[in-house]
Amino acid sequence: MSRIKYLLIAALVLPTVLFSQNEFKPSWSGAFRLESPDKNFKLKFGGRIHYDYTWMNQDEALANEFGDFTNGTELRRVRFYHSGTAYRNIGYKLQLEFAGGEIAYKDVFIEFKKLPVFGNVRVGQMKEPFRLEVLVSSNDMTFIERTAYTEFAGDRNSGILVHNQVLNGALGYQLGVFRNADAFGNDKNAKDAYNVTGRVSTEFLKNEEKNSMVHLAVGFSNRNNNENEYKVSGRTAVHLAPKYLSTGTLTNVDNVQLINLEGAYYAGPLSIQTEYLMAKVNGGTELNFSSYYGQVSYFLTGESRPWNGSYAGFGGIKPNKNFGENGGGAWEIGLRFSSTDLNDRVILGGKMTEWTAGVNWYLNPASRIQLNYVLADVDGLGKASAVVTRFHIAF
Repeated sequence: MSRIKYLLIAALVLPTVLFSQNEFKPSWSGAFRLESPDKNFKLKFGGRIHYDYTWMNQDEALANEFGDFTNGTELRRVRFYHSGTAYRNIGYKLQLEFAGGEIAYKDVFIEFKKLPVFGNVRVGQMKEPFRLEVLVSSNDMTFIERTAYTEFAGDRNSGILVHNQVLNGALGYQLGVFRNADAFGNDKNAKDAYNVTGRVSTEFLKNEEKNSMVHLAVGFSNRNNNENEYKVSGRTAVHLAPKYLSTGTLTNVDNVQLINLEGAYYAGPLSIQTEYLMAKVNGGTELNFSSYYGQVSYFLTGESRPWNGSYAGFGGIKPNKNFGENGGGAWEIGLRFSSTDLNDRVILGGKMTEWTAGVNWYLNPASRIQLNYVLADVDGLGKASAVVTRFHIAF
């Protein structure tokens, strides 16, 4: 572990020394950047720290069924990354996760840009193009945690992806073939199991003066694995909470088909986002599960959530006036409702509805403090509530 840490430090520090000797231009724009005089090479270095405090309460019936929980603190994410461009048309990214005391890969890919016909082709470990809530970076989410809606498939996988935006950004598409990779992007026991995931989106009614836009998309994923098994389990939007929902391990599964519908709208300080997911499990007995959520947020200080394109969704907030620079930063309030149903036929995985209310204080583009109140209702068992605070820096 110590050797890996030293190698990481060297990887972050040595480029600064070497490239400074070759007249690479250093700059800061959300992260530390280096650029060659001819602009053929661009390098970027950064990371994030998410530190959480959680206080939670649950009904006795839930405690009896799922066990007690522990109020506590957690280093939710500790990540470092390096990304860049070589010869203008080859991109890459390496992002490592250190939370939990172990190292895992998040994004490790190479991208060939602006290819004829295909557009952009990415190979390696990356986010599958499925579900807006997953595509938006954890640095830029309105609420501290995503909902159980995201648990029907993993967020990242190893494979090859074609993606592009055409018609002046009005139409976006992504299509990828992925293996079922481990935390290091490997699937060494791969046979004929693979996942095909695609997504088509449109962006319209853009108005730069009013800073507004409508986004609609549909995604599809056909999923297989070597064990012919499938499992969905999820917790309330609190990472330290027990998993109140679970189908258990379903066997004799031929494949799983996921369909996702998504929509988003923003106009100045107002932002609305919603998605609906349907899961069809094919095998001995056909099963159907579903989940959806809707959320709204508003900036009391007038800022607006920026849009970074179809494959990235909403981006980071830049306060009109940073805290400590004759300003108080940016203030945002938000409300979200979600519902997940894992009951079908003989499978009683549970049904849960949930409200999340949040307040975000953006001190500057790099740091913010979040406060969420979460109220979950597990059908037939009881309710759970939590207060979660996150201290966040991304650089």
